Amino acid sequence: MYNPQLDTFIKVADAGSFNKAAEEMFITPTAVIKQINLLERMLEVKLFERTHRGLTLTKAGMSLYQDAKYIIAYCEASVIRAKNAMQSDVNVIRIGTSPMTPAQLLMGMWAKIKVYCPQLKFELIPFENTPENAREILGNLGKNIDVVGGIFDEAMLDLRKCAGLELSREPFCCAVSIHHKLAAKDKLSFEDLYGENLLLMKRNWSSYVDRLRDDIWKNHEQINIIDFDFYNMSIFNRCENSDDVLLAIPGWANVHPLLKVIPVDWDYSIPYGLLHSPQPSPTVKEFLKAAEKAACEQL
Repeated sequence: MYNPQLDTFIKVADAGSFNKAAEEMFITPTAVIKQINLLERMLEVKLFERTHRGLTLTKAGMSLYQDAKYIIAYCEASVIRAKNAMQSDVNVIRIGTSPMTPAQLLMGMWAKIKVYCPQLKFELIPFENTPENAREILGNLGKNIDVVGGIFDEAMLDLRKCAGLELSREPFCCAVSIHHKLAAKDKLSFEDLYGENLLLMKRNWSSYVDRLRDDIWKNHEQINIIDFDFYNMSIFNRCENSDDVLLAIPGWANVHPLLKVIPVDWDYSIPYGLLHSPQPSPTVKEFLKAAEKAACEQL
C-alpha cells in the first residue's frame, strides 16, 4: 500500500537514533541505515542531519514526517474499509477515537443504546489529531468512520462539511501542569487566572470560545490570552512544559498524565455530541436516535 521504508523513517525520527530505532524494530542498525539511505536516494532529498549528538530532521524530513504519518494512517484506513466492505453485517457503527475525541465520553450511554438497538455492534477506529485528518475524516464521515464524539458549533460543522447531534453541554475548564501553583485548587475563578497565560483556540474557531475571550478582554484584562491553531497533543505538551493554562473540557482529564483539568466558576460551556455525515446511513440514523434517547434519560 505504501513504501515500508516510511515506517522505518518514522521510527528513526521518533527515536532520534539509528541504534534506538533498530532496537525497537528488532533489526540491526546497519539495516536501518541502509533503508534510510535508500529512501533518501529514491526521494532525492536529505531527511536527517547526522551529528555526534544524534539525528535531527531536516526541513524536508520534517515535511515528510507529517505527511508520512498521514499516508500510513490513510492506507491502514483503506485496508479497514476494504475488510468492512467484505462483511455481511451492516449493523456496525464505526466510532473514531483519538486523545481529543475519546470514546470514553460515550461509554456511559452504550448500555442504554444497546437496549434501544440490540443488534448494533461497535468498532473503535483510532486516528491521530492533525488538521489533515480533521479535514479528511470529518469531511468523509460514513466512509471509514461513521461518527466521532467531540465538541462543536455551527461554524465548525459548516467548515468541516459534517453534521452534529448535541448530547450535552460540556463546561469549559482549565488544564494546568500538576506542578503549577493552581494545581492545588479544586476550583478556579477568573481572579485565579490573573497574571497567567491562557491558551485559547484562535478567533472564529468556535463562537463559544469567542464569547469567553470577549468577556476576558472586556472585564479581565489581567489574563493574558495566547492563541493557538489546533487541539492536538502538542498543545497539551506545551501546557505542561510552559506552565501556561489551557482551556479544556472535563472529558480531556486523561489526555495528558501530567496535567490536571480544573473546573472554573464561570458560566461558559460548549456543545458535545456526535459528528456524523449530513446524509447518514439507515444504521447510523438508528444509532443517532438511540444516542439521543439515552442522553435525554441521563439528563
